[in-house]
Amino acid sequence: MSKHEEAASRSLLIHAAQVLGAVLTFEYPADAVLSHHFREHREIGHRDRGFIAETVYGIVRRLRWLRRLVGDKARPRELVLAWLARGEGWPMRHFEGLASATERDWISGIKGKELDEGSIAERADLPDWLAERLAATHDEAALIELAHSLNRPAPLDLRVNVLKTDRDAVLDAFKHNGIDAKPCPYSPQGIRLAGKPALQKHPLFLDGSFEVQDEGSQLLGYLVQPKRGELVIDFCAGAGGKTLQLGALMRSTGRLYAFDVAEKRLAKLKPRLARAGLSNVHPVLIAHERDAKVKRMVGKADRVLVDAPCSGLGTLRRNPDLKWRQTPESVAEMVAKQGAILESAARLVKPGGRLVYATCSLLAEENDGVVDAFLAAHPEFRLLNAADVLAKQGIALDTGERLRLSPRTHDTDGFFAAAMERVATDA
Repeated sequence: MSKHEEAASRSLLIHAAQVLGAVLTFEYPADAVLSHHFREHREIGHRDRGFIAETVYGIVRRLRWLRRLVGDKARPRELVLAWLARGEGWPMRHFEGLASATERDWISGIKGKELDEGSIAERADLPDWLAERLAATHDEAALIELAHSLNRPAPLDLRVNVLKTDRDAVLDAFKHNGIDAKPCPYSPQGIRLAGKPALQKHPLFLDGSFEVQDEGSQLLGYLVQPKRGELVIDFCAGAGGKTLQLGALMRSTGRLYAFDVAEKRLAKLKPRLARAGLSNVHPVLIAHERDAKVKRMVGKADRVLVDAPCSGLGTLRRNPDLKWRQTPESVAEMVAKQGAILESAARLVKPGGRLVYATCSLLAEENDGVVDAFLAAHPEFRLLNAADVLAKQGIALDTGERLRLSPRTHDTDGFFAAAMERVATDA
């Protein structure tokens, strides 16, 4: 290793420890901390950014295990060194020139340290409260399997824009470009990439032929099943990944309203709409779920999607810091908000119309709990069988009456969804 390489590597470890220290305050999302650090240090190259990000995410995923190895009061640099030694399996020679003699002695001790089995929460790398909640719906073996699947990085999934092209054409183009890709197992529009190639400048991305979207998220669009010419509302549109899919399924006909309370998120949707070639989408900024703009749509919608704000605990493959940032109190707040949003959105559905409630959570209280309470209070809605809705569109996925997706079983993010129909009343 040359002196230049040593200096660069030492610098890289310093950057990784700095970012990790900021992430471990859990004040801001990990991806926002990384983005801020890279904006402040533009001299860090693409490959080195990848090393820093992967190291930080690896540590946050296995934080509980690492702290058992090195102690709860370990400094960020010690966590980085321990992760590289035990998590990444670096041999001792890789630490020469990077770590001091004292640190190398410490690393050697960490390499040989054995741990007892620990509690189920410790083995699952989860906080106690979260392991306890998941244990209510999973036996011990299933919980450990789920936790391990959540600790693996997510694959990169794309959704082909059927307004512009078809899946085979995109797969052929990728093959020609040397990009390793295959069809997703469930979504008819989905493509799964073997690696994480940079696609932002790919001609097919620039012309709107595909968008990045997890396969599980794509399946929610098929559960809504919008038709040409309908009036459809995406009640919590965010930056609009599902909005874009719904618009394409409608073949850019009818009217698709994208409601959201965040102006910034809706602003991000507009260039994506232009790229996707959609002219039927109307972004609408609302102050809250009872906004007057919402009330004007009462009883008019053929379909309403409520992709509710939630704990996000089904996305731990991408956002591992969420398991440390969420609390029982924050989940309870979410549940109250979810009930209020679903209640308001339901009023927009016309008789015979469809209401889909979805989260990217694994917790029963955010999922079945919210839907059961809603159905008990609203006999005018009946549950549809999610598996049947998907089967009619050629998607063979039997997750039961309500859609339940998990990285353990389906290699998607963890999603829940229930499709409901407003019973048509006689005039």
